[in-house]
Amino acid sequence: MRRGRLLPEPLIRIYRIITGFLLIAIKFDMVPQNMTLLEDALAKGMLPDIDTFPCPFTGEKAQTGVIRIIFPEFTCLCPKTGYPDFASIDLYYLPDKVCLELKSWKLYLNSFRMIGTFHETITSFLFATIKTVLTPQWALLAGDFFPRGNVNTTIVFETTGKRPSGADVLLKDYSPHCRSFS
Repeated sequence: MRRGRLLPEPLIRIYRIITGFLLIAIKFDMVPQNMTLLEDALAKGMLPDIDTFPCPFTGEKAQTGVIRIIFPEFTCLCPKTGYPDFASIDLYYLPDKVCLELKSWKLYLNSFRMIGTFHETITSFLFATIKTVLTPQWALLAGDFFPRGNVNTTIVFETTGKRPSGADVLLKDYSPHCRSFS
């Protein structure tokens, strides 16, 4: 009894070509050599400082002056593949004694371009950093990562307590960037 092939010959050839490329990639380790994992970057002190300045809000403004900072060009690397991950890092906060200096925040976020980290890890790390540096009365940080392989990830951290009045006006809708069939 003669058995038929599971795949037609042209597909078998394509499969052999693809697996050949994968073996070459593994053999020559094509993951970027200049990628640094987040843990190593922290241990080596590779991240720049974040600057602050005294909060100008007084009186009633000190309780309602919510600040929104959107950084739509955040980039880091997948620690498994080395592929770039792109996101919008959205920060909303009600300052206490200090405000975030924008240029230092931009340079800080740009320093992650060659750092390998997971979406959840970097979003959690940035939120913890903001809480430490600013000690805001309230803060919300969202890592809205753009789809790769039709997988959309959005991670949101918010401090406990009541959200200040006016904050909802600034919050954007985090709807998926990828296609849905529902």
